[in-house]
Parts: sequence; structure tokens; C-alpha cells
Amino acid sequence: MMAYQMIQSGELGSVISLRGYTGNQRLSVFESDWRTKRQEAGGGILLDQGIHLVDMMRLFAGEFTQVYSFISNGFWKHDVEDNAYALMKTDNGVVAMLQSSATQWRHRFMLEINLERGMISLSGILSGSKSYGAETITIAYAGEKDEGDPREVTTRYNTDTSWQEEINDFAESIIHDRPITNGSSKDALATMKLVYNIYCADPSWQQKYRLDDRIPQDIL
Repeated sequence: MMAYQMIQSGELGSVISLRGYTGNQRLSVFESDWRTKRQEAGGGILLDQGIHLVDMMRLFAGEFTQVYSFISNGFWKHDVEDNAYALMKTDNGVVAMLQSSATQWRHRFMLEINLERGMISLSGILSGSKSYGAETITIAYAGEKDEGDPREVTTRYNTDTSWQEEINDFAESIIHDRPITNGSSKDALATMKLVYNIYCADPSWQQKYRLDDRIPQDIL
């Protein structure tokens, strides 16, 4: 929320690019789990965890219309991916690079947002396992004479209020009979479509699992 507000304020200018990666070794732990089965899960580490990174990139940059990718299940050998790499671009020229990995032995979550006059870096997740490290936001203010070492301000978060805030927002929408503006079903569908496009952008993966990149118009 702080990153979004910072971007919307225009203080650091427009977004130029994004770079993010997220990962764990979940597919190794749950070999008999539904996450390793395409018929039950639908996809692997990109759909299971990387989708949150995809969703955030859409929030900060807008809609991506060009997508290139490499998808692999060469390590764990399940019929779902254990690594997904994507390069995406919006019509406004914002470029995003992402990796979602199930061969990330040290759990990680990182998203860097490069802007015209600085950078916003998001790191860590306040998960139950605490394995992703401290949840922080670092804002770097670029200057003409900083020589690549700009002034930075880091904020650390020790509690996660997101679930409560989402529930409150949903309840307020019902009570006051107003449309859902944050996290609507249309927004969820747009994120799912982009994840699917990442799968289809790798010709080998698309052919291997017979994916149809012609999404029916009635669900667009």
C-alpha cells in the first residue's frame, strides 16, 4: 500500500521498469501433495505463488501486452513447472522481469520498482513460517550527485493487517451497497489471464501441455 501510494503521488516520477523474484522449495516437500499434480493444481510455482508477484506488477505498471517466457519442470520432474521466467512490456513501454522458482533453497520475495527519480524495493513476507525474512520497503531518492549511492529510507513491518483490511472493505461494500473496487473478480481474472499468457508464451511448454492461447471471448 505504501509503494502504491508513493507511485500515485508522482514524487518519484513514472515507473520505468520492474524486476521481481519469488521462490521456495515447496514441490520437494509435498511430493504427494496436490500442488505437484496438474490435474488438481492447474499449474505449479507460477500459479501457486508467482501469481501474487504478477498481480502486484499489474497494479504498479498496468496491463502487459507483450509477453515472452521460459517455463521448466526439469528439476523436480512433476507435470507442473518448477521455474518460470517472464519478460513483459506494457503499451506505455514499462518492462517487467520476473522469476517464480521452486528451486529457491533460501525462501525469497523481492520486487524492485525503478522510477524516473528513484526506486522502491519490497522485500520479505510476513508468512507463518517466517522463512522469507523481514518485510520491508526501501525507498531510494536518486540525485544528480549521488554516484549510484542515493539516500534511502527503509521501513520494516512487523504485523500483517491485510486480511482484516480486506474483510473490512468487503463488509463496507455490502453494508453501503457499493461496487468492489479493490480486488474485484474482474481484476482476479485479468491476473489469471496474464499467468496463462506467460505459460503460452513458451512454445515448448504450450505444445507439451496442449495449451490453447485463444482465450474464449465470453470470459474476457
